[in-house]
Amino acid sequence: MCVVCGCSDNSPAHARHVQQNAGSEAGVIAVNPANGDLHFGAGAARVSVPGMSQARAIKLETDILGANNRVAQQNRAHFESHGVTALNFVSSPGSGKTTLLCATIEALKQHQPGLHVAVIEGDQQTSFDADRIRATGAPAIQVNTGKGCHLDAPMVAEAFAQLHTHEHHTHDHGHGHGHDHHHHGEEAHSLLFIENVGNLVCPAVWDLGEAAKVAILSVTEGEDKPLKYPDMFAAAQLMILNKTDLLPHVKFDVARCIELARRVNPAIEILQLSATTGEGMDAWLHWLDHAMGAHHHHDAPVSDEATLRQRVQQLEAELAKAKAKLSPHAPPLRGSLNRTLPESASLGAVQTCAGTSGAAAPSPSGERFALGRPGGETVSG
Repeated sequence: MCVVCGCSDNSPAHARHVQQNAGSEAGVIAVNPANGDLHFGAGAARVSVPGMSQARAIKLETDILGANNRVAQQNRAHFESHGVTALNFVSSPGSGKTTLLCATIEALKQHQPGLHVAVIEGDQQTSFDADRIRATGAPAIQVNTGKGCHLDAPMVAEAFAQLHTHEHHTHDHGHGHGHDHHHHGEEAHSLLFIENVGNLVCPAVWDLGEAAKVAILSVTEGEDKPLKYPDMFAAAQLMILNKTDLLPHVKFDVARCIELARRVNPAIEILQLSATTGEGMDAWLHWLDHAMGAHHHHDAPVSDEATLRQRVQQLEAELAKAKAKLSPHAPPLRGSLNRTLPESASLGAVQTCAGTSGAAAPSPSGERFALGRPGGETVSG
């Protein structure tokens, strides 16, 4: 059972037994007197574990996450030394992560044929997803977690080592994704996609050494997910609204979903795309290009500041064209982007949730939204 995530026996009867026989702690369970609703994340640890005090749960979380984070820092340094940009894909099961990865790999063959791409796949069982990735020609390592509900940094370290060990078994299919040129830091950048176990709770607090968490939310899941699972969306730098080709067939309020995501994480970037039709893929590829910190079609690396300035110029030109189409006789748009960079150009530090119990993000209504342990709640300002 996962102490940190709290995915253990949290039945009300068992919890009452624990409180009566193992020392009751005020505030561990919050009960709504109006309707009897229960909130098991009301204690200091923001999680209820049968037979365990809040103090003990906090200590275990600190110890476990501390050990994980030390390996995550080693992973991060190792990735940087190899020129690898690692992205942690997180979502519920069935959001379309693997389909998006396959479509992304195929698109990158055309747009950046010299870019090396590899994938670490996380699931409880089977190698179905890794097999799908390998069918594109990209190397992939499957990590089966058994009863585990998320990947951790040691798992990723082992899988990354296996990618190197088994690359000589992967043939170069002539599409530019050769697998023998990313072992040295001085050589070209490469992308490592880490597809986490399908779970909107547990992977939020586990640092794998990634450059960013990318949360995938399909339009078939409902627009309320950012508020239901706030830690995940608070930890993500980017949210991808996937399967937009299904919008005509489902009840999904895109504007409300975006508003809720930004209530939890005001800095989150958002892209809308369909991995099936390809709509929105260009914007996604552009985001990946900036995530890697350089335009790979240039001979020399581009600094972050230069990259941002170029992006601002591109956006200014696009806005001017759009304004001209809407009003051909209007004067050209000037200076609107010189003072504030657009969200799509933001390359801010990745937000993480590990160890941030009780942090709060403001909502448009002036409320604060409690974050930290899974199961945040709205509290008065």
